[in-house]
Amino acid sequence: MRFKNKVAVVTGAGQGIGEHYAKALAAEGAAVVVAEINEANGTRVAASINEAGGKAIFVRTDVASEESAMAMGRAAEKAFGGVDLLINNAAIYAGMRMESELTIDLAYYRRFMDVNIHGALVVTRAVYQSMKQRGGGAIVNGSSTAAYIGYDYYGVAKLALNGLTMSLARVLGPMNIRINGIAPGPTDTEATRTTVPAAVLDSIVAQLPLARLGATDDISNTVLFLLSDAASWITGQTWCVDGGMIRRP
Repeated sequence: MRFKNKVAVVTGAGQGIGEHYAKALAAEGAAVVVAEINEANGTRVAASINEAGGKAIFVRTDVASEESAMAMGRAAEKAFGGVDLLINNAAIYAGMRMESELTIDLAYYRRFMDVNIHGALVVTRAVYQSMKQRGGGAIVNGSSTAAYIGYDYYGVAKLALNGLTMSLARVLGPMNIRINGIAPGPTDTEATRTTVPAAVLDSIVAQLPLARLGATDDISNTVLFLLSDAASWITGQTWCVDGGMIRRP
């Protein structure tokens, strides 16, 4: 029960690994705000947490909209008194267009970047004051190993998110708010299997030192550590959880 009496916001928590994060936090005592744009999915996840004995609310949230994010922050304060923890997980990934920066439709590209980069900043701005008032907090941004391998516009977005994590660590630190990133490698989720061709995925996995797909527990265990007091002197870092895909000195 590492997160007893804590309030956590998880964006994009209506499915996939975001749902896993929300349920894992609730299982360890946190009250969870399921901040999700898909109403049916978000309602289902919040109901599932409550039925299991946890505490959760669903708030429809478009992370690219400042108005939507601020309304979510107010809903969190009204329901639970404030916010202590944030996972910026929401992203356009499943079914994303597989094109290069040179050919992708620019309107789609701009919406993609608004969600995948700017969304993390928009939501952080919506909750950091509450964290500060409650004595501090912790944030994890959802990056990817694609940031390090030049993987088209998706990798560009994730590399920019890593830079945002570094920059925000400096300005949030004096408020006792830590911020880190999680960069999963190939992970066994529906989004990965529907977005990455099977032959490509098999080739990537075959080259890993730990040659298997990551499991959602591999990722969420690290995220929960980074949110916990055990990581109280860690900030501004993006952690690769990837079976050794990215190896750096």
